[in-house]
Amino acid sequence: MAVIHRTTLTPTKDELLTSWLPSRPWYRPGTGAPRLSKAGGFRLDDPAGEVGIEFMVTTDTAGPEPVAYLVPLTYRGAPLEGAEDALVGTMEHGVLGKRWAYDGCHDPVFTAGLLALIEGRAQAQAQSVNDTPDHEIARSFSGRGPVTAAFASVTDDAESTELTDAPHGVALRLHRVLRPGPDTPPEGAAGHVLGWWQLQDGTRARGLFATLRTDSRG
Repeated sequence: MAVIHRTTLTPTKDELLTSWLPSRPWYRPGTGAPRLSKAGGFRLDDPAGEVGIEFMVTTDTAGPEPVAYLVPLTYRGAPLEGAEDALVGTMEHGVLGKRWAYDGCHDPVFTAGLLALIEGRAQAQAQSVNDTPDHEIARSFSGRGPVTAAFASVTDDAESTELTDAPHGVALRLHRVLRPGPDTPPEGAAGHVLGWWQLQDGTRARGLFATLRTDSRG
């Protein structure tokens, strides 16, 4: 299990994302810089114990209406070769030292972990508590696993990020702009992940975080 350290981060995650989010095609500009606050999320364990994997939900209140974004991040103790464009920034961790934070959609450890979660081979972990499963994260899988994929293409649009492996007919979509929705997967999906986040009034919303499609399921 990943160990969550109670320590300092310089800069903080919110500070890193304040600079990074406006560069994303799915970002909704507000008035001035983003005003971010953590609204939810969970973690996954790296079987090798080397990479931190976090699904972060952050809410921006800089615009006329709050917008909740899904920002999957990986944390590494050294740069990820070939992923310079996916670097969100670096931080000084009070226990672990310098950490490189990446957009998880470009990190193979993240995509392997997400596929394992969808297929039921991995368990979502609480975002801020050690060794505690997060049973509020729902997932489904109706295909044949394990899914083999090497995502050569990562494409952002106005709502999401889609990872595709054309030779294997696999597409994995991360829903970046979060909206409340039903607990059922979209029609034709081979799998999905459903999560929650906190609204400004203190209540919770649930919606799609990720959708998996394969050739056999459309």
